[in-house]
Amino acid sequence: MKQVINTQAAPAAIGPYSQAIQVGNLVYTSGQIPINPATGSFVEGGVKEQTRQSLNNVRAILEKTGLSMANVIKTTVFMADMADFAAMNEVYAEFFAEPYPARSAVAVKTLPKGALVEIEVIAVKG
Repeated sequence: MKQVINTQAAPAAIGPYSQAIQVGNLVYTSGQIPINPATGSFVEGGVKEQTRQSLNNVRAILEKTGLSMANVIKTTVFMADMADFAAMNEVYAEFFAEPYPARSAVAVKTLPKGALVEIEVIAVKG
């Protein structure tokens, strides 16, 4: 059975989608862009600050389900410019410990609201 996950600690969906969906023991988050949920605005700064906020948003959604970043088994990182990969990766490493989740990182033409990064994850309970 599909369960919608929603928290005020992460930005509200800006379209017809859910922040996350849980099916069985898996939680699938929607892509999180660097919106500060308290202000509704992008965080100031570059890709490092945007990566940190995006991952903080992911963490808030997971915490709503009783999970942490340690439960993440797969991430997908969408970037507006692959030249920002090293800076994104530096911040990304602050959020995950070994064994690291599987990851894909792809450059895309544009991201919602002009974000530099968007991150989605799959996490497992148990």
